[in-house]
Amino acid sequence: MASLSREERIGNLKRRLTPEMEKAVQDALLKRRLPESALTALSVASIEALKKGSGLESMINDSTLSGFEAIIQLTGRPPLLIDNDQVVMEPLPDFPPETQGLILKTQKWIPSVGRIEFRNHQMEWAGTGWVVQHVGKGALVVTNRHVAKLVATRKADGSAVFGRSHAGARYGAVIDFREELHSKPGDTVRTAELTRVKYLADDAGADVALLLIETADFKLPTPMELIGDKELPGRGDLVALIGYPAYDSRNDADAQAKYFRDLYDVKRFAPGRILKSADNGQYLTYDCTSLGGNSGSPVIRLSDGKVVGLHFQGTPLKANVAVPARTLSQLIKGELPVSSRLAGVGEEAKDGRHGATLFDGRQGFDREFLKATHTAQVLKTPWPVLPPELAGTLATPSDAPVEPDEPDELRYTHFGVKYSKELKLPLITAVNIDGQAAVRIKRGTDRWFVDERIPASIQLGESNFKDPEIDRGHMVRREDPNWGTAQEAEQANFDTFHYVNASAQHSTLNRGKALWQGLENYILDSTRTHGFKACVFTGPILRDADSEESELVIDGAVAPVEFWKLVVTLDASGDALHATAYVLSQGQLLRKLVESRSRRETLEGFQLGEYRTFQVAIADLAEATNYDFKDYAASDALTRVTAAQEALADGEPVFLPITGLEQIVL
Repeated sequence: MASLSREERIGNLKRRLTPEMEKAVQDALLKRRLPESALTALSVASIEALKKGSGLESMINDSTLSGFEAIIQLTGRPPLLIDNDQVVMEPLPDFPPETQGLILKTQKWIPSVGRIEFRNHQMEWAGTGWVVQHVGKGALVVTNRHVAKLVATRKADGSAVFGRSHAGARYGAVIDFREELHSKPGDTVRTAELTRVKYLADDAGADVALLLIETADFKLPTPMELIGDKELPGRGDLVALIGYPAYDSRNDADAQAKYFRDLYDVKRFAPGRILKSADNGQYLTYDCTSLGGNSGSPVIRLSDGKVVGLHFQGTPLKANVAVPARTLSQLIKGELPVSSRLAGVGEEAKDGRHGATLFDGRQGFDREFLKATHTAQVLKTPWPVLPPELAGTLATPSDAPVEPDEPDELRYTHFGVKYSKELKLPLITAVNIDGQAAVRIKRGTDRWFVDERIPASIQLGESNFKDPEIDRGHMVRREDPNWGTAQEAEQANFDTFHYVNASAQHSTLNRGKALWQGLENYILDSTRTHGFKACVFTGPILRDADSEESELVIDGAVAPVEFWKLVVTLDASGDALHATAYVLSQGQLLRKLVESRSRRETLEGFQLGEYRTFQVAIADLAEATNYDFKDYAASDALTRVTAAQEALADGEPVFLPITGLEQIVL
């Protein structure tokens, strides 16, 4: 078959592009590490869009991407096709005469290898996996960490779970043991659900993941056999990869055209030789032909069909690399590496308690923190007022002053919390930030505490965060109050780790709050860079008591579905307040605003789908939450924009989707 032109290869690529490769190249592009040869891994439309939006020409350099599958020899290493679990033989002039017979004997392991495919993910599939052990009615499947990590995530204790998309859908995975040369939709199904993540290596560990099939509607294939723990394959030994190579622009285009004949994404059997044995802590290397999609392929020894390693990467024209079988054996036996056994050490510790006397001298939130630049006049920043039904649930701390202005404030260093004893939730927090006096404190061991100024029985604790979907979320960010003297900053940092400052946050929110965190960083960095002060109020958005949908409660902890934030600083003149409001939302609050104003035509197709950050009018935030923000509505920067003024005049809610910090109206 004649070699295809570059234009023809790109055209074919657009029809058959492995999701793993597209993501890898896109990630590299964003990191400014993309070689020109990798451009063909993106569709022409994507390339043009990136050129227009990202200054693509200036991003191209001569560096190469490493850590992926590769063609090692341009000739003599054909990746043989597989049809109905049988190898389709070709001449193998670079191998000894007995090679074909060895291949025919080892092809019995072909049914044990499958393609790792995803559920609820933008990528259809990402690599290869294989059965290594039967477990009850199911089986244990081996693949690479970098494949499983696309849909799974590690917890602090080293265990792992399937994650969620930004839209909230639970990711999942299956293994398809077919996808061969002549596979078609009507074939007998040999696809099994991968229902659990048994093990997911951390980034410092070997590139391994173990996934579990708990049951299947067909007889699961025979587990592949690993070589002995003390056995090492020798240099020159005949081996083969079984997996699903896909087009990879980092490899020589002519070699790919010759080897693969424009047929990718199907199961293949690629023979080769060992280049270096896995001795003295070294990786196992070999010259079998591989491409993107081979991630997770077993490297089998042709003399007996046993697995000598787990393929995970390669460098074109140099060598492919595998995790040695003995490492796999240790992981399967539960002998986790030190980095996994110690996961979480230094991250979280057992809960503690602090008596009321510890907080002696804490001043809490300073409502007279902001002063006019030219007149030194105090510009007061009072707490937003809670609606009566929520104010009545607030806990009163034991150290409340005899005649307090805010009797329900739990006062800490540079911030305060108003906490609901019924919901076990901070209803509003307020923090003073002084950028000129900021002190950077490195995060250490996360240990959370009960504040005994209120009953421990109305506070959250470790038992409320057993579910892997639920995290402890700081309402006052750890870094925000860290300013003043070193002692003050350390004390403020320490104070943020009290459960009254924690909100249960579910994973869909955590995965969708990158812009929210970006906003928080923007606020803090701006105060540090420009040396100005800010007062920041934060709270959950709670559903109405008569709402058809109740609050999400997991392990006794209320997990709010939306949050709001109000940032108050000085305006450009330095003599008046400047306020902006934001929500982290899936659209419930915004829908409520639209519905309350009978804009029914706007509701047709109203669906935001994932957590996003919006800048909103303070008056609209007040209406949607029933909190009283009257002291700040007149200082709202958003209402100074003509379009917003017109919308408010027409009774329309004002909300601006924030996809980049430059979109914030200041």
